[in-house]
Amino acid sequence: MSATSTTTTAGALLAQAAAQGRDQLNASELQALLEGLGATLDATAPEAPGELAISLTNTREFGLVISAGQGGVDGELDPANFRRDRACVHAAAELTDAADFLALFKRTLAYQKLSRKAERSGGAAPDAALQAVFANLLALARAFAPGAAGAAQVLQSLELDPVQTGDRLLVRAASCRFAAPRPTPLPRPIHKIDKLIHPKRIGLVGVSGSGMNFGRIILRNLIGSGYPKDQLLVLKPGEAEIDGVKCIEGLSALQGKLDLLIVAVAASAVYPLVDEIIESDAVETVMLIPGGMGETKKSREPAATLAARINAAHGKPGGGPIFVGANCLGVVSHPGAYDSWFIPLERLPKPKKKEVRNAVMISQSGAFMITRLSQNPWLDPAYMLAIGNQTDLTHGDMLSYFATLPGIESAGIYIEGFKDLDGLHFAKAVRRAVLGGRQVVVYKSGRTAPGQGGVMGHTASIAGDPALFESVLRHAGAIVAEDFNSFDDLFYIAGALQGKKIGGNRLGALSGAGFEAVGMADSIESDGFAMEMGELEDTTVQKVEAILVAKKLDQLVEVRNPIDINPGADDEAHLEIAEAFLQDPNIDAVIVGLDPTAPSVRALQSSKLRPGYDITDPKSTVHLMPVLAARHDKPLIGILDGGTLYDAMTAGLMDRGVCCFRNCARGTRALVRYVQACLYAEHLRKARPGAAD
Repeated sequence: MSATSTTTTAGALLAQAAAQGRDQLNASELQALLEGLGATLDATAPEAPGELAISLTNTREFGLVISAGQGGVDGELDPANFRRDRACVHAAAELTDAADFLALFKRTLAYQKLSRKAERSGGAAPDAALQAVFANLLALARAFAPGAAGAAQVLQSLELDPVQTGDRLLVRAASCRFAAPRPTPLPRPIHKIDKLIHPKRIGLVGVSGSGMNFGRIILRNLIGSGYPKDQLLVLKPGEAEIDGVKCIEGLSALQGKLDLLIVAVAASAVYPLVDEIIESDAVETVMLIPGGMGETKKSREPAATLAARINAAHGKPGGGPIFVGANCLGVVSHPGAYDSWFIPLERLPKPKKKEVRNAVMISQSGAFMITRLSQNPWLDPAYMLAIGNQTDLTHGDMLSYFATLPGIESAGIYIEGFKDLDGLHFAKAVRRAVLGGRQVVVYKSGRTAPGQGGVMGHTASIAGDPALFESVLRHAGAIVAEDFNSFDDLFYIAGALQGKKIGGNRLGALSGAGFEAVGMADSIESDGFAMEMGELEDTTVQKVEAILVAKKLDQLVEVRNPIDINPGADDEAHLEIAEAFLQDPNIDAVIVGLDPTAPSVRALQSSKLRPGYDITDPKSTVHLMPVLAARHDKPLIGILDGGTLYDAMTAGLMDRGVCCFRNCARGTRALVRYVQACLYAEHLRKARPGAAD
């Protein structure tokens, strides 16, 4: 049956059930629905090994999600027993098709069992039958999704479990639930985010004229970050100026419009002020700093009412103002020349660490951004935005804007929870960013039941199923971090290697420390993907042998990949061998252990034993490696495994744009994940040419 016939039949069955006051299909209706899908419902069929579960589920965050994996008895096993994508796979229905989802399903243990079973019996794998059912399910998802045009019913769930395969799928049990459509919020005018990050005029509410409250700190940070005082206004009755900035009585005294109004008053004062802001039509964007709005049981109802009033204003001509926050740290916009965080600059200086700032960081938690930047200032995003509890602007809105913003090449995002259907909005933005050549790194908190409780108390967010979240966003193209360390590593490497060519998965690895060379090789696998150690060409072997002879190391080192080049190797030996590897067509990326503790390496800030034999020497790695890294379009990563004595060497390299890690396992694993993401992005671009336009 064609997809059109399938959806027509399904629409009639859903209408029939709804007319009878039911929200689910009965047995005869299910039989008819499954016949249209290309499957047969037979509850009397005997149990068989290798059964599947296939479903469509209307999730709060992503809308309809298609899932497939182990069914029957196997489906009752705890998914935590399996590696990623082995028990079940998920994809947002709007971001996949039947062939794509079949390829995703082939990663599962369920499909591998089917494939081996067919192989042993001499039959064909059931790909055709599976793909046909997936196609029909996705047609249903398009027709009966939340917000689908003309849909009288919204599909809530369609579960087929267990399912047996053959020329035609046999379903032993099924269920289908549906509901009436729900109204959806008005779209936010996200083009106004440009006013938020590049404001020409900023106003502040809540600045103390005598003390150092959050509002006053924000004012000082704005001034300290170089924002012109004559483009600032403080809205404060009875004051003429504060810190050299003009004060006015309030919005009614404002002449012209504000691009941005920063609100740093108590939560109780926000509600009437928002009404005044909306009615005045004098403000384009608003930053709500106060916490306590929607994060406690008592505040949830008034916060929801406030959000509804803000959303209603988006129906006004021009879309009304947009709001970021509440419970919002603020925004740092280097291109907009302002810093509105309420963390004093002396506690978190933000020196320029990249020649070109090309990243954005978006976070529900301001403290998450603070700690990440404090520990690794080389992340150095162009924009850092704390969005708090998403009273108005959401993760999806923010990434939709930055996904195509010129000059932004990577995004790092911390998520506690999505607003309704904003996960789908976000996943679409991820896909658009990736198709446009950008990388999106995501960390999702609330991975455990206690963590989910903490999320609700922090930013009033509903955390959702972490396994489904990860599967859907990885399928969209995001790099999903497992913890804070992996987020730091992946966001850093995405920015540091931007512009490098990822031609394949073949790694070259070298170090003067034998454990490190082996450790690199031991770290080349991640779930569902692995790099391989590239086979060196004869010419490369000859080049390396000549270098070893020149350095008098030829009797100590055997040329291989990975290669232990001996602790006697100096800076030049490390880098000349690294370049030989980079020049090899069988190598796609190189990791070099720079052995800072080795006596032959110029790694100290100042050497007492050998004065001048340090990082100031023109022959030091700090001076030679940046030139080498810039000369090649393949990734080159340095590993500096050592203590604080070698911080200066590391900083010298990173300041000059060299991608460095302090641990070979972390560096290699980050590279593997990055290469995997880049190759998947290339696959998406080839599968969907022009889709990013």
